[in-house]
Amino acid sequence: MTDTATMAVRRLSPVAGGEIAGIDLSEPLGSVLKAAIVRAFLEHYVLVFRDQHLTADQQHALTLHFGPIEEHVARRPDGARSPVVHVVQNLDENDRPTSSPRERGNYFWHSDKSYHAAPSLLTMLHALELPPVGGDTQFANTAMGYAALPEATKREIADLKVVHSWEASRRKIGGRPATAEEALERPPVTHPLVRTHPDTGVKTLYLGLHTSHVVGMAEAEGRAILDRLLAHTTQPAFVYVHQWRRGDLVIWDNRCLLHRAVRNYEMDKHRRILQRTVVRGSVPF
Repeated sequence: MTDTATMAVRRLSPVAGGEIAGIDLSEPLGSVLKAAIVRAFLEHYVLVFRDQHLTADQQHALTLHFGPIEEHVARRPDGARSPVVHVVQNLDENDRPTSSPRERGNYFWHSDKSYHAAPSLLTMLHALELPPVGGDTQFANTAMGYAALPEATKREIADLKVVHSWEASRRKIGGRPATAEEALERPPVTHPLVRTHPDTGVKTLYLGLHTSHVVGMAEAEGRAILDRLLAHTTQPAFVYVHQWRRGDLVIWDNRCLLHRAVRNYEMDKHRRILQRTVVRGSVPF
């Protein structure tokens, strides 16, 4: 059993990111090590564990240490629900790399499952296959973005509520429409634009691809505010770029980060496959 009171974390960026080496997460996770990981998670927002080799079952067991695993509303081409441990990939129906994957939302700034009444706490991605170069993931620190806003803007947005909708996000990216079953399962929800992190008390901007509109505001006016804040909080000064290595296992905090995959590789030539799990969070306030 891996259980240690000390765990070395190398800071990767002033924005977010801590690298941890020398730990085998395929082994049972002891209470002392789990507590150290949680502390590092709250400090760095993104944790990178190098040289991991986890099966789907092992990743499932690891994820449960941090909370209940979230199911996914999206269905596979055959209509079946995606398994809770599933892969994010750039493959077509013939298992070949493509620059036009079926699911395209990963390439837009978003917080995972913000369209849930209780959105995701954390996401875990494990790199199985990667292109020789590129295929990065960007993380934008929305706590830093909020802190850097002018005081007048903070007052302007303090009480705004935003509707988040899985169906609306699919329309934005030109994806297939939600089925009646999917739309019923995930109706639109309303969250505060300025969210308070439940563990640290830090205020963050809660927005991204899944936002539909600002409550009580003309659609164009509300969209202008959301677009302006998104551009502000995703500027390079607030972004950490993760350059993947095979075997990386990365966990990140959806409550204070936006993320997106980057198309900076030959998508029609190289496979990019990562194993994913998501932990259910709490209702934003």
